[in-house]
Amino acid sequence: MARVLLVTGVDYPGHPWRETAPVLAKLLRQDARLAVTVIEDPCLLDSVAMRYYHAVLLHFMNWEVPAPGEAARQNLRAFVTGGGGLILVHFACGAWQDWPEFKNLAGRAWDPKLRGHDPRGPFTVKIVDPGHPVTRDLADFETDDELYTCLAGDRPIHVLAAAKSKVDAKDYPMAFVLEYGQGRVFHSPLGHDVKAFQPAGVGDLLRRGCAWAAGLPPIALGA
Repeated sequence: MARVLLVTGVDYPGHPWRETAPVLAKLLRQDARLAVTVIEDPCLLDSVAMRYYHAVLLHFMNWEVPAPGEAARQNLRAFVTGGGGLILVHFACGAWQDWPEFKNLAGRAWDPKLRGHDPRGPFTVKIVDPGHPVTRDLADFETDDELYTCLAGDRPIHVLAAAKSKVDAKDYPMAFVLEYGQGRVFHSPLGHDVKAFQPAGVGDLLRRGCAWAAGLPPIALGA
């Protein structure tokens, strides 16, 4: 069993976190080994109670409100460095724009100077590394989402899944992993709204990525 803290409560107005957070939590709980707790205030990351969890999932972006402060930042960094798992979904890549180390922690972060994403619509997510525990035996899948083209950073990452932009014909990571200290990080920019969470492949990818970050072997549903 792994305890996962899903942190939400604020986002860009076009991202309906009140709708997506429950759907995301339900998807993760389909793996009975994941015990998901949802909090709706990112500033609670400054609590020492974070140590109770095996992984923290960021599902927020502090749009036009202050980002969680120094205590929360150091708490999260120490948590992951010490072996805790970190999962980032969709616009969580844009949190902590005023914290330089966040880009290293997340592997890649939103750069507002870049083109944000393709027009919302269908695209294919291709499994780049079918041998990694997260993506082993997963097939390519179709989704209807925002194909993010706005992630920047130079920290080495291991790309697991990617999609080709219909705008510039370039491939962009849709899921990747990295290690930070003793901790594992799984990052996916998928998940714009409830519809974007509907494809089975999206749920499989996020659920398995969460299990991996939390220190569990990813499994197929029913296994």
